[in-house]
Amino acid sequence: MFHRRISLYHHMIGSIALVAVMFAVSAGCSVTPPEPTEPAVGATGDPVLGGSIRAVQAAEPRGLDPAAMSNTWTTQAFLGNALYGTLLVNDVVSTAVQGSMASSFETTDGGGTFTLTLRPGVVFSDGSPLDAAAVKFNWDRLRDPATASSTIAQAGTIASNEIVDPLTLRSTLRSPNPHYAQSVVNSAMNWIASPAALGAGPEAFNAAPVGAGPYVLESWARQDVLELVRNPRYWDAPRPYLDAISLRSASDTNQRINTAIAGGADVVMDSNWASLAKARRAGLPVDVVPMGGGQFISMNHARAPFDDIRARQAVAMAVNVESLNLAIYNGEGEIPETMFVEESPFHTDTGMSRYDPDAARALFDELAAEGKPVKFTFTAITTVENRANAESVQAQLSAFDNVEVDVEVVDFPTGLAKAGARDFQMMVSASNIQDPDFGLWTAFHSTSRGNTTGVVDTELDRALEVGRFSQSVEERKAAYQIVQERLVALVPGIYYVRASPAAVTGLDIGGVHQYGQGSLLPEELWKAE
Repeated sequence: MFHRRISLYHHMIGSIALVAVMFAVSAGCSVTPPEPTEPAVGATGDPVLGGSIRAVQAAEPRGLDPAAMSNTWTTQAFLGNALYGTLLVNDVVSTAVQGSMASSFETTDGGGTFTLTLRPGVVFSDGSPLDAAAVKFNWDRLRDPATASSTIAQAGTIASNEIVDPLTLRSTLRSPNPHYAQSVVNSAMNWIASPAALGAGPEAFNAAPVGAGPYVLESWARQDVLELVRNPRYWDAPRPYLDAISLRSASDTNQRINTAIAGGADVVMDSNWASLAKARRAGLPVDVVPMGGGQFISMNHARAPFDDIRARQAVAMAVNVESLNLAIYNGEGEIPETMFVEESPFHTDTGMSRYDPDAARALFDELAAEGKPVKFTFTAITTVENRANAESVQAQLSAFDNVEVDVEVVDFPTGLAKAGARDFQMMVSASNIQDPDFGLWTAFHSTSRGNTTGVVDTELDRALEVGRFSQSVEERKAAYQIVQERLVALVPGIYYVRASPAAVTGLDIGGVHQYGQGSLLPEELWKAE
């Protein structure tokens, strides 16, 4: 059994006013902040009831169905938590999973089956019960390919769901995974919507979504603002502490951070190292979730030229990740020298860097001599970081003969679709790691729907399986050592930056709690008087 409250890792819109601030900062107005002598701290003491805040996320969802939303860092994690609450949470340092609307999620057979036990008395915002039937309905549709869920890689691991009683659901996995709770925590499986409301169709649901979260939707002006108000039926009184939240979206990290610095937002979700450093220099509290792994430039093994390992090796050795860091993050980013952070029990000194321009040049020439010069398209989504990444790779490789790079910029939904269909040659992907099973299996096991590179390797699969099925730290560490060695040998991509999922707040904001990969809990936030 789990207890809901956790101690997480702390460091940490009125419409016309915020739009005016956003316009000003995006037009180039700047703020020269003072250098703080020590990290800023938000409001402390007992939570204050009442008040409202203005928050900014990175991407507006295409709809409010949990299947259309992403439970990670800057995208829609905050919104999903607000509307639907959480079944489970985890401690971002220890990764220990704890209960929220579910009191437990347990396995007694090594991860072959899991039993989810719900808290009694939890209801949706319309008063109907959040019961095992509701969870089954949601999880079954998330694992159905016809739903086209962003969570199918996690939900698809379930073979069947069985209602034991109104508060108990038994899930049988396709193959055992004792660490499967992390998949629930880090996905939209953590959000349960009313089956009846979903059954009314997308248009009706987007106008009036029904969840059991701390807030309900008052209005949604697309491409502008979502107005959220307190859910009087929320199960964990006196939470939520705030009366209302105005939530806007801005894809430009500079716009988000400059808005926070200028006082146009109380809470901003961001993940750009340069922006977070700027916020700290401005004296704002910044709460970052510590992560291993990181973002990598993915090379599609199933498409030329990267179906030839020499092309992957050449590009990996030609790209200087220090130069990428300067181009994208003004040198503020943390480059993943190793797969795991030093504090991790799985840390080893296996290096990730492969920069060797002379060796790269020789491989480019060798391929060209065989009539296979390296030519490919880098598909980038419309964020500042993604475009800067693609353009920096293009510029670096222009210094070599026999390699040609085009850059294609697409919107966020198109980019997700291309990644899921492996319809690309190069694009940014990620294997962000807390417990290693979730991030590494999803990104690199040959059977995973999240394996966008298409890498297939028997030894890699075997090591990932040992890491998943074993409950011994020493056995798992040995297995993940092999995983690292195989990734270095196979070159599925170029790791260039650790993830930095973060919440930036005003000095008068307290109660900053994140779980998973930067999923901020709105019910915990409060504003000092």
